[in-house]
Amino acid sequence: MEAYFVPPTDVMKLWGKVEPLISKALKHNYGELVSSDVLKGLLQKKLILWIGFEDDDINSVLVGEFVPYPRKKAFRILTWSTKSGYHYEEWMKLFYKIEDFARANGCTLMEAWTRKGLAKKLNWNHSYSIVSKQL
Repeated sequence: MEAYFVPPTDVMKLWGKVEPLISKALKHNYGELVSSDVLKGLLQKKLILWIGFEDDDINSVLVGEFVPYPRKKAFRILTWSTKSGYHYEEWMKLFYKIEDFARANGCTLMEAWTRKGLAKKLNWNHSYSIVSKQL
């Protein structure tokens, strides 16, 4: 498996293959984003797309964004999906490439919006939780 950054100019070429994986992951949110919002953000260069390839097939998709804080800059993972819905451990090995990308872009922090099950697998520091209530 190999991870690749997708330049904004190539997003539309791959959208038909990555959109189902993005939509699959977004089913777990509360309506904050739908795939068309992600596409718009990718085309406007506000969001960043990474894909995981194995055997000439896209089997993982990660969408992130840069978040500037007053004293730090973070790379936040908004959504992450695998074709099977499992095998995140394999992708974790490739996070070094994404971390290098974040560092090269001035980030000192990685963040992720994630469900509890995946949060356990990340083996990252649990800095804080975000809870929500529908209004």
